[in-house]
Amino acid sequence: MKLSKKLKRYAVYLFARFTMFFFNSVSRRLASFVGACLGLAAWAVLPKDQHKIFRHLSLVFGDNLTPSQKHNISRDFFINSGKNLADVGRFKKHFVTEIKPLVSIEGLDEFDAAYKRGKGVLGITGHIGNFELMAVHLASLGYRIAVIGREMYDARLDNILVGCREAMGITNFPTTESPRNILRWLKTGGVLGVLIDTDSFRVRGMFMPFFGRLANTPVGQSLLGLRAGAAFLPTACLRTDDNHYRIVIKPEVHVQPSGNAEKDAYRITLECTKVLEEIIEENKSQWIWLHNRWHTRPQNTT
Repeated sequence: MKLSKKLKRYAVYLFARFTMFFFNSVSRRLASFVGACLGLAAWAVLPKDQHKIFRHLSLVFGDNLTPSQKHNISRDFFINSGKNLADVGRFKKHFVTEIKPLVSIEGLDEFDAAYKRGKGVLGITGHIGNFELMAVHLASLGYRIAVIGREMYDARLDNILVGCREAMGITNFPTTESPRNILRWLKTGGVLGVLIDTDSFRVRGMFMPFFGRLANTPVGQSLLGLRAGAAFLPTACLRTDDNHYRIVIKPEVHVQPSGNAEKDAYRITLECTKVLEEIIEENKSQWIWLHNRWHTRPQNTT
């Protein structure tokens, strides 16, 4: 690795450590304000990312959104991300006293009923709102929670994030984790949180519609979940206008078994994707439009 790249990564790491220290040294109100300012600053100095968001919104919504609306969604996404980052950085010290009281849950009875069946629960979500907080909150209620987390490009940053999760009672499975261990977790009644809204070559995927365009979608979790007899529950943790959080747990998704594991995994992942689409459409400024969801194309298509 080039020296300039090493220095850049080290600078990012030091900045991450400093911001976490700062967020934990001030009130939540000030931390959220600074997080919002950092998000807005990042948006202002990253015109290429603004363009990506504008392009992806145009692909999905076309002229149904005005240029001004797309501009606002782009800006608000960065601001919301900064606020969410501030709260995540405060989990260890302030979650129980300052953040947990601000969280409401819709559909907890559905989640609890599925959990008590003892065959595992797949919490299907995406990069919308504060997905890290959702896992932490459910763990604080006494549920056995694990997440599949993609390793970050810098091991030092990855250690910070994984350490935060584990300190809050969450089991972290890297994307390289053996499927046997994940299957064992589900079969012993654990909850597994998975993000199904990114185009990744690291995990098993199938092409299925996402906002009307074929997108490479992870299905490995569905194959394991069906094998374990787990429940599939689409979920999201959304930031509200008053800087509180609303966890939404949608009704369990079912498909009639066909005897073909691949086909059933496709169908149940597709149904979960449809629910996730609805949540994103209702909360456009909280989803990661920055990500090129449709980058990988099926063979023989352009």
